[in-house]
Amino acid sequence: MPVDTSSLMVFALASAALIVVPGPTVTVIIANSLANGARAGLFNVLGTQLGLASMLLLFTAGFSVIVERLGSVFDVVRVVGAVYLVWLGIKLWRANGGTFDAGSGEKIRAARSDAWYVRQGVFVIWANPKILMLFGAFIPQFVNPANEVVPQVLTLGLVFMVIATFFDVIYALAAGRMGQWLSKQRARVAERCAAAFLIVGGVWLALSGGLTPTEAAAR
Repeated sequence: MPVDTSSLMVFALASAALIVVPGPTVTVIIANSLANGARAGLFNVLGTQLGLASMLLLFTAGFSVIVERLGSVFDVVRVVGAVYLVWLGIKLWRANGGTFDAGSGEKIRAARSDAWYVRQGVFVIWANPKILMLFGAFIPQFVNPANEVVPQVLTLGLVFMVIATFFDVIYALAAGRMGQWLSKQRARVAERCAAAFLIVGGVWLALSGGLTPTEAAAR
């Protein structure tokens, strides 16, 4: 095993402690699950994991150098992502019950494909600078320079992704179930709760640019 068992266990526990605290990524998953069902949130989760996988590949190829040289680009992506989430939140807030069909109470999913939620998940995870700094500051603490670095980084990254997927799926299923419990008369409540999560996630991203790596805990 590239990483010894004790270090891997400590890393898994630390990762769980970091991941369980909701951040911008989780707010999007919850918002979509509330408004459009758990299926939408689960495809968001798929997108976030694809985004994390791409970051892990970059990390093994010299991630710290990439982040340092393209920091301004990541900052632009962060701002665009923040504006995007706030815009989605405002749009959903103004839906006035339109997310639900007035006659049957069924959620309307035709306007958004599964692939759309996957792409949104990838975009949102890349728009979150905390994840970039988390990979750059957190994983290296558990890498033993005396051994081959790449297998260790890949192992730790995959463990982080598995734990993140576990908690994100729980958030999506719980929010989706909550949305199912809401009657059509309460469609506005579901929409505005989801809209609030999106707007909070956008503001969170907008204000997160000045954090140091040690502060990059929440997702």
